[in-house]
Amino acid sequence: MKTIYVDNAATTAMSERAIEAMTPYLKEVYGNPSSLHTVGQVAKEALEDARVRFAKLINADPKEIYFTSGGSEADNQALRSLAFNGLKKGKKHIISTAFEHHAVLHTLKKLEKEGFEVTYLDVGAKGLVSAEQVEKAIRPDTAFVSVMYANNEIGTIQPIREIGAVCKKAGVPFHTDAVQAVGHIPVDVVADNIDMLAVSAHKFHGPKGVGALYCRKGIPLNTFIDGGAQERNRRAGTENIGGIVAMTVALEEACANMQTNAKKMRALRDRLIDALLKIPHSRLNGDRDKRLPGNVNMCFEGIEGEGLLLHLDARGICASSGSACTSGSLDPSHVLLAIGLPHEVAHGSLRISLSENNTDADVDAILKAVPEVVAYLRNMSPVWEDLEKGKKQHLI
Repeated sequence: MKTIYVDNAATTAMSERAIEAMTPYLKEVYGNPSSLHTVGQVAKEALEDARVRFAKLINADPKEIYFTSGGSEADNQALRSLAFNGLKKGKKHIISTAFEHHAVLHTLKKLEKEGFEVTYLDVGAKGLVSAEQVEKAIRPDTAFVSVMYANNEIGTIQPIREIGAVCKKAGVPFHTDAVQAVGHIPVDVVADNIDMLAVSAHKFHGPKGVGALYCRKGIPLNTFIDGGAQERNRRAGTENIGGIVAMTVALEEACANMQTNAKKMRALRDRLIDALLKIPHSRLNGDRDKRLPGNVNMCFEGIEGEGLLLHLDARGICASSGSACTSGSLDPSHVLLAIGLPHEVAHGSLRISLSENNTDADVDAILKAVPEVVAYLRNMSPVWEDLEKGKKQHLI
């Protein structure tokens, strides 16, 4: 049985070019870039070359790029730095949204316990926040604004450039978690008015365990991991040279093929959406058009998402019900609750996240399997029986 992998928002397969680029740094070029000898300096040259190439892809200066273990670390360091910078000026107010990734939300919750006040903007039924909302929420004591570039569950793309312009005009630093965006849609930190940005390699066919933080020149960046002088004294720990080189190559490849890949994924995505919406009492979550090329997020009333995923997996289809970071939780997605879905509906969610490696045949198989599994689960569900008999009202 062929495996159909459509959980690319959770992680992607490494590209062959990224693997090839990484291999020499696992075998021949294994030096520590902090060492003064030749072997170490060869590794350092590779590190700095990757920094220059990576920076170019998001229109940053190489000195504004700090390599990390991934997006979560980059988000944590950015938010804590911005909070500390604000605190020194007596500013303890933060603006964010209700459906950020938990790397952001959990950090904000900790900051709240430390005396900061956070305004969580409403993202509405379509999963979008506006620049006007941000502008209205900014106060004289606002330390920073954090709005994700694209949502990891429902794929909605936020008006980052406009939000960044509002923040720039107000003199408020702007951070964005761009983990789902970079490599999939154009990102330009200058044009988008971004001050800090988080990236994770494994979302665009790079390796796991490596990412980057962009920090605009002039914004103080606090040390998050202590121990050594790596990354210009801002991130201790021997750099993962192989991972950094592979991430850079993967992003170069993704950016070079972005338009072609996006066109292909949009066509597959729209086929899926159009067909899955024909299932009675189903709905698409998030704005139809302002969404990532490969994202499909649906809810089917009267079923549990977990059962749907297990039955699809038995048919060789690998999908998810939301963020991989919370897949073990029995609670419904905080993202779906944030766009106003009741618990009963949010529990029956399915996230399909495509890559350019998916095919029309994959979509055909998904469109055969999902309606059959939904019907099977509904036939066994006492909740669905009550809905169909009118004992309960349909919510979709």
